[in-house]
Amino acid sequence: MTLPSAKPLIDPHRDPAEADPHLWLEDVSGDRALEWVRERNARAEERIQDAEFAPLRTQLRDILDASDRIPGVNKRGDHLYNFWTDAEHPQGLWRRTTEASYRTETPEWEILLDLDALSAEEGVTWVWHGAEVLRPHSSAQDSNDDAPWRHTLISLSPGGSDADVTREFDLVTKSFVPEADGGFHLPQGKGGLSWIDRDTVYMTHDAGPDAVTTSGYPRVARRWHRGTPLTEARAVLSVEPDEMTAVVGYDSTPGFERHFGLRLLGFYDRETYLLDPAAEDALTRIEVPTDVSVGFHRDLIVLRPRTDFSHHGVDYRGGSLIVGDAEAFIAGEPKLTVLFEPTESAALLNVAVTRDMFVLTILQDVIHRVQAHWREGGQWQESVAFEDLGGSLSVGAVDAEDSDEVWVTSNDWVTPTSLYRGDLGALRAGEQPSLELLKQAPERFEADGLASVQAFATSADGTRIPYFLIGRAEAVQAAETAEQDQVPGATQIAGPEPHPTILYGYGGFQISQTPSYLGLAGKAWLEAGGVFAVANIRGGGEYGPGWHQAALKENRNRANEDFAAVARDLVATGVTTVEKLACRGGSNGGLLTGNMLTQYPELFGAVVIQVPLLDMRRFAQLLAGASWRAEYGDPETADWEYMADFSPYHLLAEGVEYPPVLLTTSTRDDRVHPGHARKMTAALETLGADVTYWENIEGGHGGAANPEQQATMNALIYRWLWQQLG
Repeated sequence: MTLPSAKPLIDPHRDPAEADPHLWLEDVSGDRALEWVRERNARAEERIQDAEFAPLRTQLRDILDASDRIPGVNKRGDHLYNFWTDAEHPQGLWRRTTEASYRTETPEWEILLDLDALSAEEGVTWVWHGAEVLRPHSSAQDSNDDAPWRHTLISLSPGGSDADVTREFDLVTKSFVPEADGGFHLPQGKGGLSWIDRDTVYMTHDAGPDAVTTSGYPRVARRWHRGTPLTEARAVLSVEPDEMTAVVGYDSTPGFERHFGLRLLGFYDRETYLLDPAAEDALTRIEVPTDVSVGFHRDLIVLRPRTDFSHHGVDYRGGSLIVGDAEAFIAGEPKLTVLFEPTESAALLNVAVTRDMFVLTILQDVIHRVQAHWREGGQWQESVAFEDLGGSLSVGAVDAEDSDEVWVTSNDWVTPTSLYRGDLGALRAGEQPSLELLKQAPERFEADGLASVQAFATSADGTRIPYFLIGRAEAVQAAETAEQDQVPGATQIAGPEPHPTILYGYGGFQISQTPSYLGLAGKAWLEAGGVFAVANIRGGGEYGPGWHQAALKENRNRANEDFAAVARDLVATGVTTVEKLACRGGSNGGLLTGNMLTQYPELFGAVVIQVPLLDMRRFAQLLAGASWRAEYGDPETADWEYMADFSPYHLLAEGVEYPPVLLTTSTRDDRVHPGHARKMTAALETLGADVTYWENIEGGHGGAANPEQQATMNALIYRWLWQQLG
C-alpha cells in the first residue's frame, strides 16, 4: 500500500462538520450544488467531445438499440413476456408473444404497455423496474377467475432511482386499474408489493413515522387487502431501527403453499420465518445461524451457509448447498444432503430450480461448468450438463412448477450470446439433454484477431489472483506466456508494442466477475486496438464466501493489493506500460479505483471512478450506506481507525502527483449518494489535479436511465480514456 506522506487534505480525525469544506455538495438537488454540477458537466463535455465522440456515441447507441438483440423472456401461462427498448422506444415496451411465434426469426409481439407514451402522458421519465403476474392458482378464487393470468403488479421508477411506484395492471384491458376501482397503488418509495391472491398482497413501504431503518429501507412488512386504505394494512413482520429491512412473500406452488418472512438484520445476516395467517400470523423461526440463507422448493428446505456451521452434530462448510425434508427439519429431525461443497478452486455461482431438479453453475478457477441433481428412488443423483457449451453459462428454469425445461445462454468476452432451450429429463437416462438453439446474437464489433486468456498475478501476501485479458492475440499472449513460464513479474517480458489497457475490477459483496460479451467495450476499445483486463480480486465470489470474507472490513485493503498486483503484472509482462494503463470501476468498484488513485497513483496513467463510495467517514449516513456496514465497518465506532486507511477522500494529500481522473455519477442515484463523487472532485480541484467530472441528471445507480443516456455516458468515458492513453 502506498500512502501519501504529506498531511491529508481532509483530516480523518476531526468532525466532518468542521474538517470537510465540501459538505454542501451533499445537498443532492440544491440550487448551489446543481449549478456546480452543470458547470463541470459543461467543462467535461467541451473537453471530451472531440471529432470522434459523436460517431462513437452513435455506434454505441446502435448497439444498444439493435433490433436483432436477443429478447429475454419469462414464461407466464401460454405467453412469453419481454421488456424491450430501441431507438423508437428508449424508455421501453412491455410486450408478449406465444412460444411458437418466439421460435421464429420475427416474432409477433403484443404490446401491453408503452413506457414512452406513458412518460409523455404523465410528464415523468418512467424507468422499468419489473412486473409480477399473478399465477391463477394462487387461491381458490383465482382458479375460478374468468381471465386467468390477468392480474399484474408493475413497478416503475421516476428517472431510474431505486425508489419506485407499484401499480396494478390488467392484462385483459391493457391498462392500469384505477385506485378508485380498487386497484392496488403503492406510492413512490423503497419497498414493493407481491401477490398472495387477486385481492391480497404483501407490502413494504417507507412512508410514515419510524417507517424506515437507518439504511433507508422499510421496517415493517404488511398484508394489504383490496379496497382498504394503505394505512390499515396489517403488520406481520418488522425489524429494529438499526437493522436492515423486513420482507414477506407467498409461495403458491400447489400442494406446497407457504407464507414466509425474512428479518434482514444486516447485509449478510437474516432470520427466516414461516407465517401462519390462520393463527394470527404466528411465526415459526427456521433455526439456523443468521448467515445461512434459507429457501424452500416443494417439500424441500434449501440451505446456503456463508461460513462453516454445525447442526445436530454434523459439520457443514460455508459455500455449500444443502437440502433436506422441510417438515422434518422444522420438527427438529433434519435429514440433510450436501449437493455441493466448495474446494480451493471451485465455488458455487448460481442455483436454478426446475420442478424436480437443482441445476448448479459452478466456477472452477472462474471457468463455468453446470451440474444437475435430482432424486430417484429416494436417493440424490447427479450429472454434468451441457458439456459441449463453452464460455459463460447461465441457466434458468422455464417454469419451476411445471417442468424440468431450462433456458441456457452461452457467451464469452468476444463471442456473442446464444440462447438455448432444453429439457433436463434426459439426464435420468444417462444422456445429455438435447438443446434447441432459439436465438443467436450477431457480432457487435470486429473480433477477428482477438483472443482472451486467463493469467494469474501474485498479491502482496502471496495469494494468486486470476485475471482475464482480452485484446489482439499478440498483445495478450505475453501475460499467458509469463504465467506458463512462472515468471514472477519482476522483469518485463520481451514482447510486442505495449497497448493502451483498461483494468476493470469490483471486489466486493461476493459478486463474481465472469466472462460476458463486451459489446460496448469491444466497439469502443478492443476494435480500435486497446486491451481490456478484468481482475478477479478478493472481495468477490470467484472462490466462494471465503474469497469474499478475506477482504471484509479491516482486511479491505487486500482487495486493493490484489488489484495493484494485477496492474503491476500487466506492465511486467509487457502488455502495457504505466502511461498506457487505466483502471475503471463503479459503485464498490468506484471505491476500488478511488483507492488506486490515492494509494497507488504511480501504477496508472488514468483512473475512471463511477457512481462511487469515496467518503467512508460519512457513507453510513448517506442514503442506503448504513446497510453496507457489514462489508466495510461502522465509522461511528473504533472501526474508523482501520477504515481511514481505505477512505479515498481522506487519503488525498498535497504533494502527490495524481494521474488524470474522470468521475461520473447520477443525481438520481438514491443508493450511493452523488455527494461522494462531487466532494472528491472538489477536493482534487483544490489540489490542482487533472480531474474531469460528469453527472447525469437522471439514471439511478446504473448511471443512465435509457439507451441514449447509456450511449452518451460510455462514449464520454471511452473518448476520455483514448485521449489519456492513446
